[in-house]
Amino acid sequence: MKKADIGVALYVLSAFVMFIVPIPSGLLDILLACNISVAFTIMFGSMFSKEVLDMSYYPTILLFTTIFRIALNISSTRLILTTGDPGNVVRVFGEYVGGGDLVIGIIIFIILIIVQFMVINKGSERVAEVTARFTLDAMPGKQMAIDADLNTGAITDAEAKKRRDKIQEESSFFGSMDGAVKYVKGDATAGLLITAVNIIGGIAMGMTRGGLEFSDALNKYTILTIGDGLVSQIPSLLISLSTGILVTKGSKDADFGTVLVSQLFGVPKVLYFVGATIIGLGVVTPLNTVIFLALGLIFIITGRMISGTIETAKTENEADADEVAAEEIRQPENVTSLLQVDPIELEFGYGIIPLADVNQGGDLLDRVVMIRRQVALELGTVVPIIRLRDNIQLNPNQYIIKIKGIQVSEGEILFDHYMAMNPGFVEEEITGIPTFEPSFHLPAIWITEGQRERAESVGYTVVDPPSIIATHLTEIIRQYIAELLTRQDVQNLVNNLKESNPSLVEELVPKALSLGEIQKVLQNLLKEGISIRDLLTIFETLADYASSTRDTDILTEYVRQSLKRAISGKFFPANETTSVVTLDPKLEQEIMASVKQTEQGAYLTLDPEKTKTIIASVESETKKLENLGKNPIVITSPIVRMYFKRLTSDYFKDLIVVSYNEVESNIELQSVGMVTA
Repeated sequence: MKKADIGVALYVLSAFVMFIVPIPSGLLDILLACNISVAFTIMFGSMFSKEVLDMSYYPTILLFTTIFRIALNISSTRLILTTGDPGNVVRVFGEYVGGGDLVIGIIIFIILIIVQFMVINKGSERVAEVTARFTLDAMPGKQMAIDADLNTGAITDAEAKKRRDKIQEESSFFGSMDGAVKYVKGDATAGLLITAVNIIGGIAMGMTRGGLEFSDALNKYTILTIGDGLVSQIPSLLISLSTGILVTKGSKDADFGTVLVSQLFGVPKVLYFVGATIIGLGVVTPLNTVIFLALGLIFIITGRMISGTIETAKTENEADADEVAAEEIRQPENVTSLLQVDPIELEFGYGIIPLADVNQGGDLLDRVVMIRRQVALELGTVVPIIRLRDNIQLNPNQYIIKIKGIQVSEGEILFDHYMAMNPGFVEEEITGIPTFEPSFHLPAIWITEGQRERAESVGYTVVDPPSIIATHLTEIIRQYIAELLTRQDVQNLVNNLKESNPSLVEELVPKALSLGEIQKVLQNLLKEGISIRDLLTIFETLADYASSTRDTDILTEYVRQSLKRAISGKFFPANETTSVVTLDPKLEQEIMASVKQTEQGAYLTLDPEKTKTIIASVESETKKLENLGKNPIVITSPIVRMYFKRLTSDYFKDLIVVSYNEVESNIELQSVGMVTA
């Protein structure tokens, strides 16, 4: 057990001992002196703490000191009533502070009680209550701000966790303070009652047991009781003041004294006015001229000195800023920060800034967060942090999307308009500004807010600017997600799977396959829109076949066959016949005959004219599916699928190529054409 733990335990235990066991006046003097010292420690600690969480255990401290102070009250009361000698500290406070006069002592004691009970306690209680309420109300906004900063890359995951923990601690602290202030208020009330009981009980004991006259008993026991009240109420007043300081502390990053002085005396103009006013009072009124003239001159001279200090500091800051800027330019290592390339960037002109500014009601940051969540659920991989930046070099309404620092797409929106698209069955066309939807390049028109309701009523699909950007960004991420999957991402996926399936991971990585080979398989799946969420099935399949081949393309085909339920669910709707295009068996044989195996992998050696004929046939047959409003799907034999997809990938980005082994047995297919050579 730590010494601090023992000390706190003894502090609390001593209070309960004093409730029961009488203590001598000498020991009481020591404990009263310790109580005053603790009160001063708490007050100065509250003053000079940089933020309220530096005193996060203050509500507990308040409870302990209140119990200890009440225990001292009981012990001193016991000594006053039994022996009439509560010790040196109580007697000196009663005689010295009260001037040895009964009336003066009572008045001073009452003033202390009024100040503590009616002013400090009442104010602290109200401030603590309001602060707790506002802190709790502000929590959702602070959480959203943290998520926005995390999403834009302004802070790391560790910083975000630290900030969230701090918000939780602040809410707990102010919630506890709201109740803990009641301890101080109750302590003041208890002190008042104990004082009244002491006076009445002391007079009774003095007259019945001590043989004193009423006036003598009143004088003796009242002074002792006032001394007892003062010696307990002064520490109580200090702690009440500490509570008020803590709950009203506005600055979170500076010392209390420095901020207070700078805010009061940091503006020269204020000091000039105060000095002139004080001098005017000294000259015009019968007040002491010398004192007021001297004080006014002090204010004016102080203002002049502060003005000079501010000017000097301003000049020094400008010089320091220039020096720092020059030093930054001179430092060769400063170039290193420019080498960092962000995986995904969204840059936009100044006209789109309101969409990304939370203070202006923009929700683009929240939509970016949802994009990362959506892609994670859909494809099973984590999208890197998406950087959002304004770029004054772009047109006001233009935005561009970059992948690894290279622009891959762009778009343009009208901030105060909506995009309306004709799905093909609108009842009546409406007028607007012609444009193209950036994600799928569909014809559309820009309409105003007033036209939105009418456009929707006649059948148009209407979307707002943030949705346009979010949809475009999502499609670009889907298109390039395989390229964005790094070895570190794969390592993170492996680590997650290892927690639940350690034996499988140990068998596969790195004994059977390297991290890079697994990355290639996962990238092959993502290129064709296949989710890798079912990592367990993927790894088990790789573990089964890694002993026979390490060709990542062939391993990908084995994995696809293991994922046929997911592939069928993605491309072939249940309880519905799906129209597809098949491959001519002769063409399949020609493709396989042209495959050449090398150490670097397999490739096709088809004649260019033959390739041209195949591509033309694919275009002709898939056109039939597009005319029916269906996805262009080609069904092949398992051994050909990989090579046919590679052959057509440069010509048809959206062509879906599936082998027979990747289709569930209950799926109904209908061939509407055949690709031939």
